[in-house]
Formats: sequence, structure tokens, C-alpha cells
Amino acid sequence: MATPGRTDDETSLEDLLQGSQLAASQLKRLRRIVDAATQLAEKGGFDGVKLRDVAEVSEVALGTLYKYFRSKEDILLFALAEEVERMEASLVAKPIEGASPRQRLTGFFQQATRSLTRKPHFARAVLRSLASGDSDTATKVAEFHGRMTTMIVSVLRGKPVGATSRVATIGEREMAFVLQNVWYASLIGWAGGLHSTKAVAEHVTTAAALMRIRSHDD
Repeated sequence: MATPGRTDDETSLEDLLQGSQLAASQLKRLRRIVDAATQLAEKGGFDGVKLRDVAEVSEVALGTLYKYFRSKEDILLFALAEEVERMEASLVAKPIEGASPRQRLTGFFQQATRSLTRKPHFARAVLRSLASGDSDTATKVAEFHGRMTTMIVSVLRGKPVGATSRVATIGEREMAFVLQNVWYASLIGWAGGLHSTKAVAEHVTTAAALMRIRSHDD
């Protein structure tokens, strides 16, 4: 509906501005929800994240929270996606250095492990979310693995993320799949207290060596 004294074009512009303000308020609300869940996870782990508590800490009504997320796993995986975005941005700003693919992979997984585990209780909560088997979050889990694959392939090639449009080969995808799963399994071991974060990256390096991932000069 047109506003009195305004043209249709002016009304449309006003509507767009109002829509932007609404979107901004929604983003702020979303930010509070995710930050609250992250805070609770780092304090009490996976079991410490209860949606009623998230709603209370974020000052968002529980019913409103459910308009954004279906479960605590959904929120934690959203937070994980943000962490992956930071990893991608870091690889663009400063690509992993190394004379061979194996050396670059070692550097990448050391960096990825540090990024994920710098908040250890939050990291353990995220790992449980990844393994929840919840069909509602399956898309987020698949997206996480897909983005990790893209980063691993870029590191194998020695190129920044997004620097090449060449589609990953079957061999590159298979290597990325194996390495990523070794990393994930090792993170589970870390979460259970079996070994250190340093060992996590070492396990991936061992896997790369067994797969004979090397430079053309090796």
C-alpha cells in the first residue's frame, strides 16, 4: 500500500529499508543465540547446552529461538560453519606454505586442529553434534565435509581457496575423504582423552605418508 504523499517508487524504497532493518534485527538475534550456545557449550559441554538456557542467556523467547533453529545440534553446527568460514578466510589471506603437498597438509591440519580445539568443551560439543545422526542437521554436516574437502584439495594443489575453477579430480576427492576421516576419528580420540591435539595432526601426516602423498620431486 502506498503511503499518503509519496509516490509508488518512494514507498517501495521505504519498504526495502524497513525490510533491511528487520533483517538486521534478526541477524542480531541470531548472533545472540549462537553466542549464548557457544558460551554454554564451553562452560558445560554438549549437555550444558539446553535450549531454555540458550533462550534465557540470549534474551530471546523460546518460541522465537525455534524459528531459527530446530535443536541445539543445529545451533552448534551453525557455529561450526562460522569457524570453517574463518578457516577459509585465513587460507585466502595466507595460504599454507610448504615445499610438498604432505608438508602443506601437515600445516593445514595443525591450523585446523588449533582453530577447532581452542575452546575444548565447545569442540567436544560440536563433535557430538556432527555424530548425532539427526536427519534435520544432515545438510549442515554434509556442507561441513564438503567445505573441508575443498580446503584440503586447495592445500594439495598449493593454491588459495577459490583460486582455481578446476574441478577436483576423483583422486583428489578420495585423498581428501580419507584424510578428513582420519582427522575426524583422531579428534574423537582427543575428545575422549586418548591423545593430545598435537597427535591429531600427526595422525593425518602419517595417513598422508601411507597414501604416498608427496611432491612431484619426491
